Amino acid sequence: MAEKTGRSDPTRTLALLWRAKEPPARGPKPGLSVDRIVAAAIALADETGVAALSMRKVAERLGVGTMSLYTYVPGKDELLNLMVDTVLAEADRPEAFSGTWREGLELHARADRAVALRHPWLVSLSTPGLMLLGPAETARSEFAMRAVSGIGLTQREMVDIVNLVDGYVRGVAQITADIGAADRESDVDYEEWWDKATPMLERFIQQSRYPTLYAAWYSGAFETSPGEGFEFGLQRLLDGVERFVDERARG
Repeated sequence: MAEKTGRSDPTRTLALLWRAKEPPARGPKPGLSVDRIVAAAIALADETGVAALSMRKVAERLGVGTMSLYTYVPGKDELLNLMVDTVLAEADRPEAFSGTWREGLELHARADRAVALRHPWLVSLSTPGLMLLGPAETARSEFAMRAVSGIGLTQREMVDIVNLVDGYVRGVAQITADIGAADRESDVDYEEWWDKATPMLERFIQQSRYPTLYAAWYSGAFETSPGEGFEFGLQRLLDGVERFVDERARG
């Protein structure tokens, strides 16, 4: 089963996310903390992927016994939620932002994408609808909702537009992460794979049968990775939102 957030007890996990639980007065190892455990787990996930992550490996990285971790983090499910909220805090979203709603959503989308590129496991780990609102996720959501507030939309429309942008970013990030995973697992990078496949594909993609695809193929239109079209797609998506906002303003 794939690793996902949303499987831990929400009350216990929220207490950890917001650090509502007091740290133990005497820990098994001086200096061990929730933050240190989460940092070690993130480093391991960045290096080897989240599927290979375990409490034992985190303990080994910290030089402690596995049971020592459970004094601070009840289990792996809670740890995954902590990891997600911690990396979301890396995003650059200024508290005081005075740009337009469109500039705000652009910043929001690019910030999320930057974090996803830095931590490819993030997208596959997060479960939409089961993301517990830790400090970073709450600040992230507040920024996005504030960007589209006061422009004539209903509360439901504001949520739907933010979800639309988030869904686009998530989709592109997932494709990029999948390509990266395939590169690592096959020891063949994206361009090398297509170099090997192209001669055979050119035998089958005939102009007489697939004229539109043939023209695009031989124009070089496909000679980019999906992630390279991120900005184009983001702007077209926001063009549509802008038309909707303008229509609402005109009544």
